[in-house]
Amino acid sequence: MDTLESALLAARMQFAITIGFHIVLAAFTIGLANFLMVLEALWLRSGRQLYLDIYRYWLKVFALTVAVGTASGLILEYQFGLNWSRLSVRAGDILGPLMFYEVLAAFFLEAGFLGIMLFGLKKVGPRLHFFATCAVACGSLISAFWILSANSWMHTPAGFSMSAGGRFIAEDWWAIIFNPSFPYRLAHMTLAAFLGTASFVAGVSAWQLMKTAHNPRVRVQLSMALWVLVVLTPVQIVVGDLHGQHSLQVQPQKVAAIEGSWTRPAEGAGEPLRIFAWPDMSERRNHWEVAIARVGSLYLRHDLSSTIAALDEFAPQDIPPVAPVFFAFRLMVGLGVLMLAQGLVSLVLRWRKRLYVSRSWLWICALMAPAGFLAMLCGWTVTEVGRQPFTVYGLLRTADSLSSVSRAQVIGSTWLILGFYLVVFAIGLWVLLRLLRDPPHQGESGPQPTLPDETGRS
Repeated sequence: MDTLESALLAARMQFAITIGFHIVLAAFTIGLANFLMVLEALWLRSGRQLYLDIYRYWLKVFALTVAVGTASGLILEYQFGLNWSRLSVRAGDILGPLMFYEVLAAFFLEAGFLGIMLFGLKKVGPRLHFFATCAVACGSLISAFWILSANSWMHTPAGFSMSAGGRFIAEDWWAIIFNPSFPYRLAHMTLAAFLGTASFVAGVSAWQLMKTAHNPRVRVQLSMALWVLVVLTPVQIVVGDLHGQHSLQVQPQKVAAIEGSWTRPAEGAGEPLRIFAWPDMSERRNHWEVAIARVGSLYLRHDLSSTIAALDEFAPQDIPPVAPVFFAFRLMVGLGVLMLAQGLVSLVLRWRKRLYVSRSWLWICALMAPAGFLAMLCGWTVTEVGRQPFTVYGLLRTADSLSSVSRAQVIGSTWLILGFYLVVFAIGLWVLLRLLRDPPHQGESGPQPTLPDETGRS
């Protein structure tokens, strides 16, 4: 491996580490912010202290998530200038404004109203406080909007022209922002954030319920989380299918890597579902393949006879690393099926009046706590590794986006980042476990504020 390739691999690994840490926190922030908004709305509507107690309990977790997520996000931003300066130079005219709008949303909406949300309930009144909670929740979604717009543009670039020096020049901002893959990615990622948060809240609640079986607050938060899984998991499956159909049109190499399809089957034979295989990039084939004939065509083409473009139809230098994409996709789908089953079983247990008392069920929910976020990380791996060897798909290669840095420099900075992350995340995890050790209780974190009466007076 030459110097450039080793530096490139080191830079990609560093970015994978930082985005892997940050994306979970960012998604958890989005999910919790909207969970808190729903809780406060239910409290204002019903006047029940129970909803306010749950709100205050998870508000402490939300504050911790924002603090740790901000620290991890700053390092992520610096890498664009340190390791990927050529990408910044060539695509900065487009990516720069999109990232700037994300910062505006984060700081003016999320950070601006976060203080009121954390400390202002007794000072500004319930209704203005609810407005602050809504602003933070909306800010988290707007922030995701701009980040995903920038990322989607790198997958399906549109609305630009190329300068003589090879720079991307913005021509049509509507086409740039709402590029072809953006609606699918925005819906898919937002649902992933909600489902990841729901599976985590359900897992924590199940664990707490095994210790305090009759705590009504724990029962309510478990019930709410499971309803999210019941409603949104089928929606996510539909959105995922639409996203896959679109990817088949615009990134056929990625879909071929997902399927581990090295050679197109004979006409009319259909695409098999490869349940397991060991893709071999050097021999350009699979080892130990276990497949079911024609089933792949059912979800890829919605029939039993069509096929897709295989990897041997593309130049070897243009196909992504097959094994990570192949396995990450199957793990993502497997976790998604488990979450769907979790939601369906919860409906049966509700009907049988055993949702809160079946100890084996509570153990299953507790073990499923990280499932949503693990599935999201697998999906992100499929998306980003499947885009390789390009940063701007089909137009700018990852090797041409790298700064003039050596492997030693990148590895040295990676160890520094890992050290920082281990300290920050270790402290954050310790605080999180202390917060979640005890369930929410009556009068959580202070007295109940007075709700406004019919005239609007507190």
